[in-house]
Amino acid sequence: MFIKKVIPILLLSTLLCGCSQKDNRTTIEFASWGSKSEIDILKPILNDFEKENPNIKVDFMHIPQNYFQKIHLLFASNTAPDVIFINNLYLPIYANANLLEELQVPQNEYYPQSLQALSWNGKLYAIPRDVSNLVVYYNKDLFDQKHIQYPNPNWTYSDFLKTAQNLTGDGVFGISFEEDPLFYLPYLMSNGGGILPYEINQKGSQDGLNFYADLRKKYHVAPLKSESASATMAQMFLQQKIGMYISGRWMVPKLREEAQFDWDIAQFPNGSKGSIVQLDASGWAIAKSSQHKQEAKKLIEYLSSKENSEKFTTSGLIVPARYDVTNSKYFLDGGKPKNSKIFLEIIKTSKPTPVTIDYREITDKLKKSMETKFN
Repeated sequence: MFIKKVIPILLLSTLLCGCSQKDNRTTIEFASWGSKSEIDILKPILNDFEKENPNIKVDFMHIPQNYFQKIHLLFASNTAPDVIFINNLYLPIYANANLLEELQVPQNEYYPQSLQALSWNGKLYAIPRDVSNLVVYYNKDLFDQKHIQYPNPNWTYSDFLKTAQNLTGDGVFGISFEEDPLFYLPYLMSNGGGILPYEINQKGSQDGLNFYADLRKKYHVAPLKSESASATMAQMFLQQKIGMYISGRWMVPKLREEAQFDWDIAQFPNGSKGSIVQLDASGWAIAKSSQHKQEAKKLIEYLSSKENSEKFTTSGLIVPARYDVTNSKYFLDGGKPKNSKIFLEIIKTSKPTPVTIDYREITDKLKKSMETKFN
């Protein structure tokens, strides 16, 4: 008798709890790369978006390695995510193949260079999250110990070399050296050159390459491969084996957390054409094949909002592409570096990386051709 009464109650409770109901939300797929600290910022934002949009579910696809190889495969198999985090170095490949949706954004809210970087043939294909440029990080303690003046905005290649020479010694090198074109392009651009095939043999490019190679081979103010061994330039800077280190804003969280010394940033030195570094950008794009474009647009509008841009900025991870966030306490008053404003000031003289559809092939060939010159 007892069993007969219990069974209907169990059935009723099952119906009431909705266990058998289907999830009627629209699901959109969103792909991104990112370190653990970056994903720790992103996931709560996605959760908040779902709460504010109860009819949309976000299927987050985190691809920490070989990101664009996997995105290529997804496009090739017609299974591209609805929303794709992308940068200006790869965007032309997809935009040129007509795989991305053209987007609109209030022009006065963003640095024009960020919009230019994420455009192709005059059309915008991603809403910018951040801009990326290179600065000179320097170890203030080492400068103080050796009574060397801190870099100033007017310093030249000659000043830069002299500073590197004064820093070098006692197991310390003056400046970092990396063979990826990303890190030596400023040496060329500041001399009026570049790395594209029609630029690389110009005088400004060759002067820049020669100066860069000489830092390692002639003046020995940068470590040889055998001297850095398996250590990265970032590790050597943290170990105080390098006095100056050329890198981007992405290094700030790590330095804030791990550096056991005082540090700051300076702009890249002035070449014959001034101080010019390349500007890159990252942002959110929508696949043209998406069946849920309205929901995808809602997501990228939410991700790119002032409030959420502030969340990405507070960690020190990015230089935000939005004017109203770069000029706020979230960027300028977040702690080291003291001279954070330099990241913003150099945007004025930065130039978007002149990317072509075959840019990756060009840089891969350049790396091989420079091996002898740099070693």
